[in-house]
Amino acid sequence: MAYLQTDVTKVTTRVLQNMKLHGEKIAMLTAYDFSMAQLLERTKIDVVLVGDSAANVMEGYKTTLPITLDEMIVYASSVVRAISRALVVVDMPFGTYQGNSKQALASAIRIMKETGADAVKLEGGEEVLESIQRILSAGIPVMGHLGLTPQSINKFGTYAVRATEEEEANRVMHDAHVLEEAGCFSLVVEKVPASLASRISQDLKIPVIGIGAGSGVDGQVLVLQDMLGITQQFKPRYLRLYGHIGEDISHAIQQYISDVKTMSFPNDKEQY
Repeated sequence: MAYLQTDVTKVTTRVLQNMKLHGEKIAMLTAYDFSMAQLLERTKIDVVLVGDSAANVMEGYKTTLPITLDEMIVYASSVVRAISRALVVVDMPFGTYQGNSKQALASAIRIMKETGADAVKLEGGEEVLESIQRILSAGIPVMGHLGLTPQSINKFGTYAVRATEEEEANRVMHDAHVLEEAGCFSLVVEKVPASLASRISQDLKIPVIGIGAGSGVDGQVLVLQDMLGITQQFKPRYLRLYGHIGEDISHAIQQYISDVKTMSFPNDKEQY
């Protein structure tokens, strides 16, 4: 199969739309720093998400809530400096868009101007519609996020699968249409039943990217450190390990310590 991604030098929102139209799945991963982003750039990944999951992965918090806009801008800037081809999307952190559309626009403008990213992502449906509309009115592309929305963890009280009951499933479906009609270029659905995610993807014209949402969507996203086995003690059902880099790093460090202790490092060829 000839992939569209081989024919473009820069992935844009239009390219993602064409990928959906042609049935080509969208591959999306997170990055938070220059070194990891450089590795992603070499692979021709479609979308790089600078997620507020940096709060967990990079800063050790239990939730995504503590991370600030300033911190997200630092992470995003370092990623953008390494990426030339993929579409770079930056999460708007908790407290920068909920309930105040003017603040939402100011936050989004800061992200775009100070990082050079291509788009922003925010969580929620109809309740954040005004913020989404104001951001879109400034010409800033917006990716939505429904289902399990980690910034609302204190409301949910659990990271369990969302929308298993008809009422919530209908609300997620309704919000998906609201976001599409508002002008969002894409939508992430997280940890919902595969049947619901598939229905959303079929109903919407915009690409739907899933995480823990089955195979019936238009693409997939994972946290890079999770799928590489760097993140410890996090093994949700939807996660497939594509490497055991965490173990490799530990072994390498243990070998380094041993070499230093036994004076086998540095050897004659490793000094001046």
